[in-house]
Parts: sequence; C-alpha cells; structure tokens
Amino acid sequence: MADTKILGICGSLRKASLNMAALRAAGANAPDGISLDIANLSGIPVYNEEIYADGFPPAVDTFRAQIQAADALLFATPEYNYSIPGPLKNAIDWASRPPKHPFTGKAVGMLGCSAGTSGTMRAQYHLRQVMVFLDMRPLNKPEVFIPAAGKLFDDNGNLADEATAGRLGDLMAALAAWSKQIS
Repeated sequence: MADTKILGICGSLRKASLNMAALRAAGANAPDGISLDIANLSGIPVYNEEIYADGFPPAVDTFRAQIQAADALLFATPEYNYSIPGPLKNAIDWASRPPKHPFTGKAVGMLGCSAGTSGTMRAQYHLRQVMVFLDMRPLNKPEVFIPAAGKLFDDNGNLADEATAGRLGDLMAALAAWSKQIS
C-alpha cells in the first residue's frame, strides 16, 4: 500500500497526448511508497448552471471523490493560446462548485509538455493562479517544463529520456514530501 496517493489530472483529452504520457512516466518514476492514479476527464460535460441545478453529473461526482481521496494532485497541462486548455479549466470549475469543494488545502504539483521551447510555462502560471484562488497548496520547486517533448517519447508514448525521468521522479518525491509537510 502506498504511503502517498497522488491523483494525476491531464488537461489533454487526446489518446496520444504527450502530457498524458508524461503523467504516466511520472507515476512510473515515482519513488517507492508513492502511487499515482489518473483521473478521466473525458466524461465531464461542459459546465452549465442549469445542469448543476439538478446536481453533479456522475463523472463530476467521481472526479470530486478522487480529489478528496488523494493526498496530493499532479496536473499535466498542455498550453493552448498561452493558457490552460478548456477541458482542464472545465473540470476544475465543476469540481470547485459548492458544497465544500475538494481542492481546499490540497498539495499540488504540475508539469507540462510542449512541442516548442516554453514547456508550458505560461499555462502553468495560469494554473497556479487558479490553484491560489481555490486554496490549493502548490509546490514551488521543482518546476517541470518539458520542451521539445516529441523527441523525448517513443512511438508508443514511453519516455525515452533518462534526464526527464529523473526530473519526474524528483517531482513525485517532492510532492509527496510537501503533502506530508502541510497535512
């Protein structure tokens, strides 16, 4: 049984997403005692106050329960138009609805892959702003930006770069330690 349970949340819904591949690689490179489960955001509908008036859809209930049960969260986000993608923002918006949203006080880390050189720096900055508003506890270091990510994964989405694997393992260890420190 893992000492620290981390929930991975990927902002991309693509099956061949490099951000999802990086999230899986983070789990594979986590030190002993740390487990990573990955949430599925694909069934979460676009937020609509009229739907919410009838209660949370089942996919949102599941997502909220996963967040609540986790010791920490790890977001993997692509960068769309200098910010976080719609599916990720939508899932956060749904999960943060009252009563008692599950993000409060949660230890959280982030990473991001990009084809270019920024490695999702701007998206992670915007995600951090959302985290602060929702009273999450973002991990400050290490920051993990993965530029030119297409060259780091093989055709099956497996990480083929030892330096990146080490950085992901370091992120998982730091996030687990941060979670214990603030709990």
